[in-house]
Order: sequence, then C-alpha cells, then structure tokens
Amino acid sequence: MSFANRIGGAPISWGVCEAPGWGYELFADRVLAEMAALGLRATELGPTGYLGMTSADVRAVLDRHGLRLIGGFLPVPMHVGTGADLTAAALAMDTLAAAGAEVVVLAARSGDGSYDRKVRLDDGEWRRLFATLDTLREMAGDRGLRPSLHPHVGTAVEDRDAVLRLLDGSDVPVCLDTGHLLIGGMHPVELLDQAADRIAHVHLKDVDLAVAATVRDGGRSYMDAVKAGLYTPLGAGDADVAGIVDRLETAGYTGWYVLEQDCALAGPPDAGAGPVGDVRRSLEFLMEVAR
Repeated sequence: MSFANRIGGAPISWGVCEAPGWGYELFADRVLAEMAALGLRATELGPTGYLGMTSADVRAVLDRHGLRLIGGFLPVPMHVGTGADLTAAALAMDTLAAAGAEVVVLAARSGDGSYDRKVRLDDGEWRRLFATLDTLREMAGDRGLRPSLHPHVGTAVEDRDAVLRLLDGSDVPVCLDTGHLLIGGMHPVELLDQAADRIAHVHLKDVDLAVAATVRDGGRSYMDAVKAGLYTPLGAGDADVAGIVDRLETAGYTGWYVLEQDCALAGPPDAGAGPVGDVRRSLEFLMEVAR
C-alpha cells in the first residue's frame, strides 16, 4: 500500500483524550465526519468508549462515515499493575480486535493516568514493567493485534534513558511518535538508527521545540504546553517530519502513519472551524511529501 494510503487520523487531533480533565470533548460523529471530509479513510479509536462501548457500536459509527479502524492507544500502569488493570486491558483489546483493528498502541501509564509528572522507576519496577509488557504482548497476539510500546510524556517510558533501557531490556515493537520522542530528549532518527526493524507504528507530530523544552525541564505541565502551542501543523514546527518519513520508507517501514496533533478545547468550535483546519494543513504537507 502506498505511503499516501497509509495516512490515518486520530480523535486526539480534535481534542479527544483519555487524560482526566483534558477539555471539551467533541461528539464522535462530528469528528469522524470531518475526518472523512478531509479524505481520511482510517482512524485510531480514541479513548475507550468514545466510539461506542461494544465492537458493534464502533463498527456502526465507523461505517456511517466510511472509515476503518487502525487500532487504539491503551495506557496500562505496567510498573504497578494489578489483575484489574489487565482485565480492563483485555476488554479493551477484545473491542479493538472485534471492531477490525490491526494495532494496539501500549503506553506505560503513570499511576493516576495523568501526563503531568515524571515517572521514575527503580530496578524492581522495571522488572515488573517488562514482565507486564510480556503479558500484554501475548494478550495482543492472542487477539490478532500487533502490539507496540509508545514512549510518551508522563509515562514510565518518556525520556531518552528510559527508551534506551526499554530497547535493551525488551524486544517489544515500538511506536515512533515524532513529538513525544523529541520532548523526551531523543531524536526520532536515533531510534531509527538503533531499532528501525522494531518500528511497528508511527504517530506524526510537529513540535515547537522552545515550548517542548519547558516541558522537559519541568517549567510547564504537558497540558499547559499543549494549550500554549506545543504541537503545530506538520511542516510548521521544528521536527524534520519529511526527513523522518523518508528514513522510515527507506528502511522498509510498511505500517500506518497516524496524524496526532494533540490539542485541548475549551468549548465547541463553530462548524468548519477548530482543529480540522490544522489537520487539513498537515495532510496538505504530507501530500507534498508523497510527491
């Protein structure tokens, strides 16, 4: 499948997020209708329950807008995991698989699910994380889902040291997120140099590095940084998105490129306004890259 046909959307680009207190949540039908109007034909799930509580509900709302399901983001507190956490993860994977997803994007969630504090693990907690991750990978495989671990701000795998420890301690496939890696202090090209064969999924973001530095040094919360313009439309920030895509394609990457431009809304934008404009600009940039 060509590069242009492997570009997908995600509700987070419309401000829909699983984090507590994130902001106003647009109705799913509006988000999916705007995706489809932009020419997108596939999307990630968004927070569990956003597109419906059952796989039949999810399929119905996607079918209504002519979209297919790529996969979903699943944060699990792997370093302090309990049976209840894995039960919830299993149910989420069941819904993804039954709704036709290909990918489950795992994140090593903080204890309370927020993204506004550093998560530092001791050696015992790393061992627990790796063991839980092995279990989650097996659960995903049993359901026909391709697992990947997403280095992410405010999780146990955030900064460069944690990513390198993950690569050394586990052979789990990885989700390359151009934004979160840069915010954590690791250039995406370094991850490609070390583990190109482990990239199973890609989230494309562009970043204002001056704002990103305030998150990395603790001067601003992730949420406040998002509101301050941490993410820009692709091509308008400091990440070399075109160069990263070229490196991925040259390395033989054949998976999805999901547009993820995290934003937070204070209220409902007018029809045709709001996040859809930034997503349109990002798509136009990627179409130029494809040419």
